[in-house]
Amino acid sequence: MPVLNLRSDFAEADALPEQMAAIGRRARAAARRMALASARTKDLALKAIAERLRASRDEILNENARDVAAARNAGQSAALIDRLTLDPGRLSAMADAVEKVGSLADPVGRQLAAIERPNGLLIERIAVPLGVVGVIFESRPNVTADAGALCLKAGNAAILRAGSDSHRTAMAIARAMSRGLADAGLPEDAIQLVPTRDRAAVGLMLAGLDGCVDVIVPRGGRGLVERVQAEARVPVFAHLDGINHVYVAAAADLDMARTVLLNSKMRRTSVCGAAETLLVDRACAATHLAPLVTALVDAGCAVRGDAETQAIDPRVTAASEEDWHTEYLDAIIAVRVMDGIDAAIEHIETYGSHHTDAIITQDDAEATRFLAEVDSAIVTHNASTQFADGGEFGFGAEIGIATGRMHARGPVGVEQLTTFKYRVHGSGQIRP
Repeated sequence: MPVLNLRSDFAEADALPEQMAAIGRRARAAARRMALASARTKDLALKAIAERLRASRDEILNENARDVAAARNAGQSAALIDRLTLDPGRLSAMADAVEKVGSLADPVGRQLAAIERPNGLLIERIAVPLGVVGVIFESRPNVTADAGALCLKAGNAAILRAGSDSHRTAMAIARAMSRGLADAGLPEDAIQLVPTRDRAAVGLMLAGLDGCVDVIVPRGGRGLVERVQAEARVPVFAHLDGINHVYVAAAADLDMARTVLLNSKMRRTSVCGAAETLLVDRACAATHLAPLVTALVDAGCAVRGDAETQAIDPRVTAASEEDWHTEYLDAIIAVRVMDGIDAAIEHIETYGSHHTDAIITQDDAEATRFLAEVDSAIVTHNASTQFADGGEFGFGAEIGIATGRMHARGPVGVEQLTTFKYRVHGSGQIRP
């Protein structure tokens, strides 16, 4: 029986381990079928899911209204309520994004390498699905659709665990996705949403559900990600913080620097790609620092700066050591004057989170050095840090941003949700 037919909370807490183990077993069985699904079948399923999401608009929006009302009654922040809220436009965009994933090239079955050995063996490296992907997220209900669609496209099964704030909405979205899978003749268990708010379910997923979970992706705040990284017994695709920098170098065009900086910081302050620190080369500080700080303050951004930055505008407050370590996710930025690119790179290495960092400069040699030496998952030249997004990379969507150094790094899209195996073709060769 598909998990989505269960009650929204398990009847007995002591039954939770077996219930979760059953979810894992069903996901593993579904993953075996998904790995063999043709590209056409997967794309038809994504189209069917998009249609089901549109057809279920009233159900989904009604459940979302209940979630939003509960969040308001609980005194949740305006930022969380904004992330939680769906309206007809956002729901339509969610369905469109699912359909767009279906238009991407199939990542499964790609030949990544071919080697012909002297003994006549032909060895191929072929992209294959990861298997079962566990996604643990908090208030954004659209993650249900994005993560499910990306996992489906890559031939995986997904186990999704929504936060308590978005639980009703996520359940309604998952029901629509389950119907779309059935419409296309694929296993409904390929996308399962854990039907309980019990936080113990997260611990069971992190333990791997008896070997049924192959990778975990957390989408949420620092507390969630820290717990996942500390407790997970399976690989994790995640980033802890987005302490992102914009470095305005000596050869920066001021108008470009101002435009890119404001977009990097203020387009959406609550996303992980938002800039949190501005570094300005001392060589251009006399001409660039004051206009950049003024633009930020006039845009409604609080500026915390070093002594030189405070001296140019009385609205700037003093930055502490903690500010260089802080992901604000708010209209606040830390500003510091640097003695050239060496100092800027050292600052980023010391305080950054290896997420996304930008250089603004017309000096190609300096840009080349920054791009080579800054060890972040995403490094930009003359472009906003807010391009740290799978959709902007042409991935259709993303399941998260990874800052680790193994397998996936940066936006985790359909290609990053595959691994590979080797196929060896012979004609009777034996090893001497």
